[in-house]
Amino acid sequence: MKQVLKLVLEDARIMMDGAINKALEIGVDMDIAIVDDGGHLMLFTRMDNGRITSINISIDKAFTAAAARKPTSDYAKAARNHGPAFGIQTSHQGRFCVVGGGLPLFVEGQIVGGIGCSSGTPDQDTVVSQAGLDALI
Repeated sequence: MKQVLKLVLEDARIMMDGAINKALEIGVDMDIAIVDDGGHLMLFTRMDNGRITSINISIDKAFTAAAARKPTSDYAKAARNHGPAFGIQTSHQGRFCVVGGGLPLFVEGQIVGGIGCSSGTPDQDTVVSQAGLDALI
């Protein structure tokens, strides 16, 4: 049998605090979503000026990162111009996100969750997501 690590609420809160602090540092209010290894939402925050239109995008980025076990930016490149992942954004009821800002969370080589941020540029979203991961690991 394999022992499986699980993301718990306290872990998600640590990640959220790290992401919020980075968003404040760069001056971009974000929508931030954290999911477990199955892509199920554990924690969500929309900062005061986070875009309402980015709520679902941040959740979908976190889902994609956890489910696919890779950064959403990987799909941004592969889904264009009939690339190897073309059309992926229409799978899973349109939940797969092909824009940077979603990162998977691995601990001891196991996927335990994902984080997705939206409201800034894809690069800003990724920086804030990375800060969330860095806060935990």
